[in-house]
Amino acid sequence: MFFEASDWFIAFLLTLTIELPIVLLLLRRIEPDLARMGALVVFANLATHPIVWFVLTQPLLIGTPEYLLAAESWAIGAEAVFYAVTIRGLGARRALGVSLAANAASFLVGQVVLDRMLEILR
Repeated sequence: MFFEASDWFIAFLLTLTIELPIVLLLLRRIEPDLARMGALVVFANLATHPIVWFVLTQPLLIGTPEYLLAAESWAIGAEAVFYAVTIRGLGARRALGVSLAANAASFLVGQVVLDRMLEILR
């Protein structure tokens, strides 16, 4: 399946809108510099989001359990590693928990938005 770059960018902004405040809230005591933390969240998502949209969609069919497992595992795992490596004092378990919380929220909101869009189009 082919995705337009403009569609990706809208989804990327939606992802950031959901994940950024969650990560900032959960890590504010470990990394109090909000500008730095915000930049880290953006870069973590820049490393994962295009792969979910443009790479994993090539070998896997979107909407299948295999795609969902691969895409979400990639995003959660890669972002957790990124946070653990770039934020001093953040352990791997907490980084994984933060990444899981942020990605679960953005996935759920994305599903609601997608369902609503499909309703409108019907």
